[in-house]
Amino acid sequence: MSPKRMIMRRAESGGPQRPVMLAIAGDSASGKTTLTKGLAEALGHERNESMCTDDYHRYDREERASLPFTALHPSCNYLGIMEQHLQLLALGEPILKPVYNHHHGTLERPELVEPRDFHVIEGLFPLYSPLSRACFDLKVFLDPPESIRRRWKVARDTRERGYTAEQVIADLEKREDDSAAFIRPQRQWADIVVQFAPIQERHESEQGPLSATVLLRPTVPHPDLSAVLTEDTREAMHLKLARDEDGKPVDALHVHAYASRDTTRRVEESIWASLGIDDNFPDCLGTIGKGERSEPLAVVQLIILYHMLLARAAQRDQVEVGAVRP
Repeated sequence: MSPKRMIMRRAESGGPQRPVMLAIAGDSASGKTTLTKGLAEALGHERNESMCTDDYHRYDREERASLPFTALHPSCNYLGIMEQHLQLLALGEPILKPVYNHHHGTLERPELVEPRDFHVIEGLFPLYSPLSRACFDLKVFLDPPESIRRRWKVARDTRERGYTAEQVIADLEKREDDSAAFIRPQRQWADIVVQFAPIQERHESEQGPLSATVLLRPTVPHPDLSAVLTEDTREAMHLKLARDEDGKPVDALHVHAYASRDTTRRVEESIWASLGIDDNFPDCLGTIGKGERSEPLAVVQLIILYHMLLARAAQRDQVEVGAVRP
């Protein structure tokens, strides 16, 4: 199926049987799983199904050791099958998804994934091809500075995946060419680009709480933040016109890690109220680990959540209009 036909099929199907599809792409240890976890909890596990495209690895860890390319190379992944499965999910059909065990580095028994209201798809390759991109309502790319991403990867892989720090660093060097060729170029296709990093002008440290810069590209309609971002909330965040990597103008939302919790909370609750939802603001947003919070992360998750809930509401409206049409 062509990407154009895929977009048309999704528009024609509409209604509750078609899930809202979110892509979160980025290099290894860029924060995809942390971002996904808060969104999944806020949406509710009964309404959302999260999955990782890294499950489509073609080889296990032992087999990859002898190959001339890494897991970040398309030849190391069943991207054709991934595309087929994304199409099926986007049209409200179930799939039998492969499973890659990151802890052991092994390929395991596939699992059934059935359509839900929302699907959050994170991984290395969700934005790689035009056809896969056509399956999504919203596309996000995580783009932390390399020094921070490498520190995150060493910490995660030594803590959770049984590597030594020396092994992780060597693997990062081995992956660099494939990352530059196949992963980072997906940034250009995202509707939202997120970078968690210290604000240099304030002499913030990479070891401390990280602020966030959120590029809101005009490829999708974004929430109107003019009523929320006032002089009273400037401590928490501000919006300005900037230049993207290609030189085109883009709205850049700066979310400050140094802001007080009360100020940031007022902004978050204002955005949440604009959705018209009776439920309380979801406290799961912004969670990094046990007892750890990041207010910039909470705001980023909230903006993405805003898009997903509005997309779902638009589908319901489409169904209601169709029901009363003579």
